[in-house]
Amino acid sequence: MNYRHGFHAGNHADVLKHALLLALVHRLQEKPGGLFLLDTHGGCGHYRLDGEEARRTGEWQTGIGRLQGAAPIPALADYLDRCRRLGGENGYPGSPLLLADLLREQDRLAVCELHEETFRALRALLGQRPRVALHRRDGYEAAPALSPPPERRGLILIDPPYELQGAEFEAIERCVGKVLARWPQAVVALWYPIKRRRDLRAPLRRLAALPARAALALELMVHADDSPLRLNGSGMLVFNPPWRLAEQAAPVLQVLAERLAEGGRGDLVWLRQEQA
Repeated sequence: MNYRHGFHAGNHADVLKHALLLALVHRLQEKPGGLFLLDTHGGCGHYRLDGEEARRTGEWQTGIGRLQGAAPIPALADYLDRCRRLGGENGYPGSPLLLADLLREQDRLAVCELHEETFRALRALLGQRPRVALHRRDGYEAAPALSPPPERRGLILIDPPYELQGAEFEAIERCVGKVLARWPQAVVALWYPIKRRRDLRAPLRRLAALPARAALALELMVHADDSPLRLNGSGMLVFNPPWRLAEQAAPVLQVLAERLAEGGRGDLVWLRQEQA
């Protein structure tokens, strides 16, 4: 694996992904029963925004950097508070750290990471946390293998580096299909990059055909999708979204479009909607 998230930590894609991830878990935690949370591609869990990788790209400056120190933003209040508290000075929390911070006594978290060096950093960060299990294994294999969990309720975050490009969606489709066959009520959140939206039509159409009761796409475009050479936006495709997630996500997308987009926009699209 050549991908290193330190170059991209805190960028507009991370902001979208993590703000929506928190909203998802909060919706699920409105019920008292325990949750199983699984992060299939965890990364190291914490990133330095003043480190060499982040300084080389400066991507965070047009992401979390545009939100820090701003006037209060109600739709992002919880996200920004956790970023400050967990990231610390000049740091940014990854999804495993955010999820671990959300755990109640009845919840548990599993995080998968294959890369040896990255896994060591993840273990140093979260290895002693109660109710957190770390696995050095393929997340695409782990998600079906760990489904269904004893809790019967939960969320799987799939956030791969997309090094396989088009083949990545084939692996995702196989993985989500197996998960839903074993655990039909699973909430699965798939993050995906957007360079040119038309290139996503076919894979998203195939994913929307999987046997979930509903599939909701939440997207943020920060540039026009007219160039395949840059990350123009990103999205989160949620299978089996919890009740009223769309209403909670709409103001998040709106404020992110206002603060981060340069001629872009936020979109909320039902690819598959539950029948009344």
